[in-house]
Amino acid sequence: MKLKQKNIQIRSIIIIAFAIVMVLSTVGIGSMVFANWIATAEENTQRLIGNINENIYNQVSNFIHAPVHINEVNHNIIQNEILDLSNEPQREKFFIGVLQNHEDDIYSFSYGTETGEYYGARRNAEGDIEIMKNNAETEGNSWYFEVNDDLTAGPLTVRAGEFDPRTRAWYQEAKGKKASTFSPIYKHFVMDDLTISAAWPIYDGNGQLEGVMGAHMLLSSVGGFLDDAVNGYEGYALIVEKESGLLIANSMELDNFAVSEDGTFQRFAVEDLENASLRQAFQQYVESQETDFDYEDEEERYFVDVREIRFEGLEWVVLSALPEGIYMTDAKKSIGWTAAIIFLVLLLSVLVFHVITKRLLKPMDELLQTSADIAAGDLSKRVEVKRRDEIGVISLSMNNMADKMHDLINNLEANVEARTAQLNEATVDLEENKNQLQLILDSTAEAIYGIDLDGNCTFSNASCIQLLGYDNQNDLLGKNMHTLIHHSYEDGTPFPLGKCGIVTTIREGKAYESDEEVFWRADETSIRVEYRSYPQIRAGEVVGGVITFMDITQRKLAEERIKFLSYHDPVTGLYNRTFLYEELKRLNVDRNLPFSVIMGDVNGLKLTNDIFGHEAGDVLLKRVAEAMQRSCREEDIIARVGGDEFVILLPKTDNETAGAILKRIKGEVEKEESKELGSSISLGKGTKYDTLDDMAEVLKHAEGEMYRNKSLRQMENHDEQLQLIMKQLHERSEREKIHSANVSELSEKLGRELGLTNEAIRKLKDAGYYHDIGKIVFDEEILARSGVLSKEEQREMNKHGVVGYRILSLFNSTMDIARAALHHHEHWDGTGHPAGLKREEISLMGRIVAVAEAYDDRTNPRSNIPLGEEETLKEIQGSSGKKFDPTVVEALIRVKKKENKG
Repeated sequence: MKLKQKNIQIRSIIIIAFAIVMVLSTVGIGSMVFANWIATAEENTQRLIGNINENIYNQVSNFIHAPVHINEVNHNIIQNEILDLSNEPQREKFFIGVLQNHEDDIYSFSYGTETGEYYGARRNAEGDIEIMKNNAETEGNSWYFEVNDDLTAGPLTVRAGEFDPRTRAWYQEAKGKKASTFSPIYKHFVMDDLTISAAWPIYDGNGQLEGVMGAHMLLSSVGGFLDDAVNGYEGYALIVEKESGLLIANSMELDNFAVSEDGTFQRFAVEDLENASLRQAFQQYVESQETDFDYEDEEERYFVDVREIRFEGLEWVVLSALPEGIYMTDAKKSIGWTAAIIFLVLLLSVLVFHVITKRLLKPMDELLQTSADIAAGDLSKRVEVKRRDEIGVISLSMNNMADKMHDLINNLEANVEARTAQLNEATVDLEENKNQLQLILDSTAEAIYGIDLDGNCTFSNASCIQLLGYDNQNDLLGKNMHTLIHHSYEDGTPFPLGKCGIVTTIREGKAYESDEEVFWRADETSIRVEYRSYPQIRAGEVVGGVITFMDITQRKLAEERIKFLSYHDPVTGLYNRTFLYEELKRLNVDRNLPFSVIMGDVNGLKLTNDIFGHEAGDVLLKRVAEAMQRSCREEDIIARVGGDEFVILLPKTDNETAGAILKRIKGEVEKEESKELGSSISLGKGTKYDTLDDMAEVLKHAEGEMYRNKSLRQMENHDEQLQLIMKQLHERSEREKIHSANVSELSEKLGRELGLTNEAIRKLKDAGYYHDIGKIVFDEEILARSGVLSKEEQREMNKHGVVGYRILSLFNSTMDIARAALHHHEHWDGTGHPAGLKREEISLMGRIVAVAEAYDDRTNPRSNIPLGEEETLKEIQGSSGKKFDPTVVEALIRVKKKENKG
């Protein structure tokens, strides 16, 4: 009996020890699970807030870099005087073109001068581009115009009021720093929005400030970046000026500034926010300068990530915060359920221990056998209770324990099923979070993809797939991205793997960026890209890389166009003065001796511009340029250096060869025609034979020879041009040809009848011949029109006297008869045009030509309303003292009487 009791005690101790071990193991495993869940939730939250803030940082950095890039590309165009600000169409096309080539984030692009003028282009509230102008014409007010199809100013849309760019913060900031910079944030002059400007000072050749170029951005769109980034996470994001703590943008749709009724402008600071969490987060960053940390307020714990954005004149802080609850809620639920199960197991173990210690008296063998069966998993076995002593009590306890274990196992299966459901739910939540992260990636305009250490794609966003021309992400996943999209240079030559900055990133853990390479699309076409490659680092080890990129093909084409314009003449396509003198410095070396220079000046360009407009003048310049290119060699440098001046550099060319080239140019130019006028050019040459010869003297010699040739042929050129104009007019209209001859003849007769000198009569004859030369600007349809002209046509026709005056004033031989063309439609009583002169205010030649023209207009068979001589003379006499000088009318009557008698 004692031996049996001892065995019972030993077995009881073993059972108790086993129960204790089970409890301790369960507690230990539960504790490890708890710790792992908590650590994973915190790590996921920290990674998420870091990714969100990095996305915000990249978007805002790109947003800020856009105006800087505009100024970098375009300031030389104004500073080097490539853009003529006084040429309105050229100026308007320039500013509109720049704004069209950039995103809507750029509100306006402008240039203010030291004299207070202000030009540029902006986007209005509807997003349409308008032309800005502020100068003496607008009396210092800012006017905005619609844009025509040819990119010039259309109808006036807004008169914005008085505006002086020199008083604006962006202008003063760039002027003070004497370098490109960002302005302080300010309230926009027109729009109800905060604005920041990237400004670039423009200096002349003497270092004097001429003005400031500015690219201006409205900051309201930045708030959209923040809201999109934290939307769905119950988090917060804001951008603050680091030093002042003033708000720039926030994701809570709170006002960043206010304008009171009296017009006072007030910006809000972080300390003005009602959100205590964000105030506390920003204060902790200011005090500790930590960029990632967590803190707890009265309600919840937050994870915070901070990034700083720095440009010249700009230092911003991007701060984002996410609540712990994003990932911790499910973890806490799981911990609660697990803790409950552990507690139940612990409680059950205590009960079993209590039952065993009280009920050890039972037949040992049956008790041990039943225990063995139960231990083997057969929970249906029970001890048969044969007596009611201590052993019987132990047997009953064993049976009770078996019943309870059976129930426990059944309940445990139910608990496992419930826990499995919870884990499945957590898996769904994790998948939703993954989908949310993918949605964030797909919402960014910038293309993004990731690679592993072998360069194979691990993920990509929608912009990446679209830019590369693929259908979906599966076309990229697992593929080597260098082999797929980065394998060659733009010219098709292979891109070595060892020179790839992206590969360097994952090998050395260094960020890399470039805007000089291409990616290859699915259709084997290439796009120029600006990309940035960043290493992915986990636990201090590089595990892959993330690459962001954007298509800058159009931007590169625009830059190349601007670069082309900076060294080329926009009219002829030849090199300009800037390029010429840079090349002259490079080529002016001993190995290029002898070195010749040819200088040319186009004859008649001013006349062509004045008569037919600058478009016809441009045609003349282009044809002269083409003639030069046909006449010169491939290695010769041809440049247009002024309005009508050209310079040709001829390295390794002696004076004799330069003379042959000069003759070829002259012959080719004289073959060309520009609208109604022929073309010719005055040329001169010079040659440098010795190293000691001054190239400036060679240029001066060529220029002197050119002007001597121009002077020698000036009178001849003028006569040829004058006769060519009349020839073109008479070829268009036979009526005008007859009219010129008749008026010239009759004017001569009237001069003789009035007793004028022979010289005056000669001039009067010429005045009659050339009086309608201004009609050269009209097309053949108006010249051939018979009958009464429309009001619009008559207004145009009335301009021919002014045009004729301008033409005749250009030539020495006709300068003294120009007033006859200007005055021949003035009336004796002051009712004529263009100036409404009367009586002797009208030149005598003008009064005589007016009567001669009126007589021919009626009697010429080709006139609109021909009359006989008698009726015509009566009509002219009826206008004597009204339209015509009575003295001249009387002379006409006498002339006609003499002719009729003869």
